[in-house]
Amino acid sequence: MATKEMLFLACFESDVLAEKKTITIRDESDSHYDVGSRVNAVIYQEGRQFGRLDIVGVEPVLFDELNETHAVQENMSLERLREVLEDIYPGTKQLYVVSFRLVPK
Repeated sequence: MATKEMLFLACFESDVLAEKKTITIRDESDSHYDVGSRVNAVIYQEGRQFGRLDIVGVEPVLFDELNETHAVQENMSLERLREVLEDIYPGTKQLYVVSFRLVPK
C-alpha cells in the first residue's frame, strides 16, 4: 500500500522548500511510495504538514554505493550523508532512494 505522507526531520524542512533536497534515502520499511503519486511532506517531530511532493522515483541502493550525486541531491557532503544514515538506520545495507519534486503552492 502506498504511503500518503513523507516524514522529515525538522532540520530538512528549509532544504526541501528551497528545492535543495530532492531525494530522501530510506530503509525498506519506509520505501513504499508510488511513482507518480502526490504525498504530504510532514515534520516528524510535530506532525505539521509543510508542503506537497510528487514522487518521481524509487530506486534501491546499497549503503556502500552511495556517491557524491546522492550527497548533492540530499544537500550535504557524502561523509555527512553516510553519518546521518548510519545514525538513523544502523547497520542497514539495503536502502532506497526516493526522488521527489516540490509541488508549487
